[in-house]
Amino acid sequence: SCSHVLSKTFGLADFSMGIDNQTQVREFILLGLSSDRDTQVSLFVLFLITYLMTVLGNSLIILLIRLDSRLHTPMYFFLTNLSLVDVSYATSIVPQMLVHFLAKQKVIPLLSCAAQLFFSLGLGGIEFVLLAVMAYDRYVAVCDPLRYSAIMSGGLCTRLAITSWVSGSINSLMQTGITFQLPMCSNKIIDHISCELLAVVRLACVDTSSNEVAIMVSSIVLLMTPFCLVLLSYIRIISTILKIQSSEGRKKAFHTCASHLTVVALCYGMTIFTYIQPRSGPSVLQEKLISVFYAIVMPMLNPMIYSVRNKEVKGAWQKLLGKISGLTSR
Repeated sequence: SCSHVLSKTFGLADFSMGIDNQTQVREFILLGLSSDRDTQVSLFVLFLITYLMTVLGNSLIILLIRLDSRLHTPMYFFLTNLSLVDVSYATSIVPQMLVHFLAKQKVIPLLSCAAQLFFSLGLGGIEFVLLAVMAYDRYVAVCDPLRYSAIMSGGLCTRLAITSWVSGSINSLMQTGITFQLPMCSNKIIDHISCELLAVVRLACVDTSSNEVAIMVSSIVLLMTPFCLVLLSYIRIISTILKIQSSEGRKKAFHTCASHLTVVALCYGMTIFTYIQPRSGPSVLQEKLISVFYAIVMPMLNPMIYSVRNKEVKGAWQKLLGKISGLTSR
């Protein structure tokens, strides 16, 4: 029949068998960071404050860029996308953690787990590509400033942003699909803070070599390739900065890249350490701490880094606060 041919052609039969094999598992148990009740309450308060700061900080950055015409440039267009990714990434993980800190049964349904893996993995991939795109933007700004406006046109910026979102989403869709086709048998305890890729793969009661190869390939495509592009961009940027005669000119050129370079060092460093070697990678505890840093701390730090280390953003804040104080004093 037609349905039989389609199933064989697109592997739908195998997918159905994978679902049948894991009918015993309809939900998972997340062990989280601690089983101690007092520690969980303390972590709830800490992570709630951090999450609220993340949402507030990134939302204010997006609002500020929209309101101040001086920030309507390619760099801040990409920063808007980065802030949106950060808020979305934190939202895909932190609310579930907060619920589990106060719940007796730390259960997550299979479909919710799959959705969490898809969104967190996808948004993480989008961020890596976005950081590479932002590095290219900085490269053009420093190395070819006279042609910057012509090169970084609105059309190119939009295409680069779309490429970031699409590439991260496609990779996440593939990884989530092949991960949840694995038979989980009766194993449903995830020793992690969320439905993280490696933690879910470990639940399988079959050989996962093919999954680990897929993880390695996606790590090369969405981690190492953008990282190499960032590295090449900054080699050229540093080379150009060193050729500038005046110390004031070198300082000004470096400051245009300082915020982005700080975020790149934190973001790529942590994630490459986690994913590039699935077999001989960090311990489960290290993975949990790295995930906490990447999912909770980094989204909170990004708006702070771009505010404190960026004169244009600080100037925009001062202008906005001046307008607000002027309105309130009337």
